[in-house]
Amino acid sequence: MRGWSLARQMLALQIVVVGVTVTGGALLAFLQMRDLLVEEAVGTAKAVTVSVADSPSVLASLGDSTALQPYAERVRRETGVDFITIMSLDGVRYTHPNPAQIGRRFLGNTAPALAGQIFTETYTGTLGPSVRAVAPVRDDRGRVRALVSAGITINKISVRLRGQIAGAALIGLLGLSLGGMGTYLVGARLRRQTHGMGPTELSRMYEYHDAILHAVREGLLLVDDAGRVTLCNDGARELLGLTGEVNGRHVTDLGLPPALGERLSTAENRTDEIHMTGERTLVVNAAVVRSGNRSLGTVVTLRDHTELQSLAGQLDAERGFADSLRAAAHESANRLHTVITLVELGRAEQAVAFATAEIRAAQQLADRVVGAVREPVLAALLLGKSAEAGERGVELAITADSELDDLGLDTRDLVTIVGNLIDNAAEAAMAGTRPARVEVRLRADETAFVISVADSGPGLDPATAGEAFRRGWTTKGDGRGLGLAMVGQAVRRLGGTIEVGGTAEDGHPARASHTTGTAHTVPESTVLENETGAVFTVRLPLRGKEM
Repeated sequence: MRGWSLARQMLALQIVVVGVTVTGGALLAFLQMRDLLVEEAVGTAKAVTVSVADSPSVLASLGDSTALQPYAERVRRETGVDFITIMSLDGVRYTHPNPAQIGRRFLGNTAPALAGQIFTETYTGTLGPSVRAVAPVRDDRGRVRALVSAGITINKISVRLRGQIAGAALIGLLGLSLGGMGTYLVGARLRRQTHGMGPTELSRMYEYHDAILHAVREGLLLVDDAGRVTLCNDGARELLGLTGEVNGRHVTDLGLPPALGERLSTAENRTDEIHMTGERTLVVNAAVVRSGNRSLGTVVTLRDHTELQSLAGQLDAERGFADSLRAAAHESANRLHTVITLVELGRAEQAVAFATAEIRAAQQLADRVVGAVREPVLAALLLGKSAEAGERGVELAITADSELDDLGLDTRDLVTIVGNLIDNAAEAAMAGTRPARVEVRLRADETAFVISVADSGPGLDPATAGEAFRRGWTTKGDGRGLGLAMVGQAVRRLGGTIEVGGTAEDGHPARASHTTGTAHTVPESTVLENETGAVFTVRLPLRGKEM
């Protein structure tokens, strides 16, 4: 049986159980039926015996077989007993079903009846084994004058028992057939559900399944059609930051970001969606499992995209540097052509003055940036963004009070924060009034590094200012905004805070905060003199300092 499938083993086991149950029930019914038939025979024999013994005609006709024999036979036929024997006190028969036995002695016990008692017994007489009763016949004074015995043969009881057994056997076979059919149907269903595999195969599959779920780094969630989690592996727990019991809970009760919770609770196929949770960037894929037209739930896979997103941010920064160098080279080529043309026109003094002024302006920008920002990566970023902004017609200014040393913070996160804030500010400034201007202020106090980026753009609507750091938010309306969401994630990783200030298009102040620590008050815009546009202020705690 070890080679049998689980369904076959269950089928065999259930057939044995049903067979034993039906056989045991039939045997019990047989024993109870036999006892009932014997008890019924004893009761009938006793009732007939007492009735005949109490009959006045029997007492009046004692000793006269010709009168007693017809009476006894008539009563025997009417009551269904096998014999009625009326006898003298010494056991000589007056009646018997076989007339040849009349005048012979009764075979059986008579002592209790002679003593005036009615008793029953099983005894083998002339008709074979029988269940009989013996009673005394009394006169008016109570004296025992004769004896009466009536009985039913065991053979007759057996005939009735066999008839009852046939019915019981038929019922038992019917029950066994129904039980076998039900067992077969259960086995067939089990065989379909287990795909014909045996216990060993199922056990091995479960062990492999459990080992794989705990070994893979990717997160795996199984969500049923009602939005409840039915399976969550270790990878999903780590990526989503889940604790405690997860199975059976609705995905919206897991403390996930609203956008991600809504996606997981909706039974739809999704491919490589980017979602941000706390300090992680996740790639989410979802596939709906169906049986016919019915949805059984959703299989969700999660991949950690944080490092790749960080590298992508660095690549964007490098691409920005390259664009800045291209822009600078383009501007340098234009200026060189101007100088050459002036020389060719014989205006050497004007060529020298023009070249000197351009060199002085570029050197002043580099000196101001490098002098104020002694963190080399940020200094290079600001120079590159300045050239890029100039090519786009936006003035990027570093405030005079900016001053920053090497703070020991993660440069990748700093590039993500400053680069994306400047890019968003430049786009906002281009959508505002001319001249387009972006101002950056970088300062470090005793506890925190403060980054302020302001623009001359139209500002933020107060109704949407609080949503600015949500993935997909953008003023362009294309739903692909990611820059500010990455800023918010980087600030959370560094334990900092973000606040937004400024003036919206309708003239009302627009202020919102996106913090992971203690909120700090941001003064009204002091970066731009006209106090228009938006001001993003980031505070990052220095190492070993508390905000």
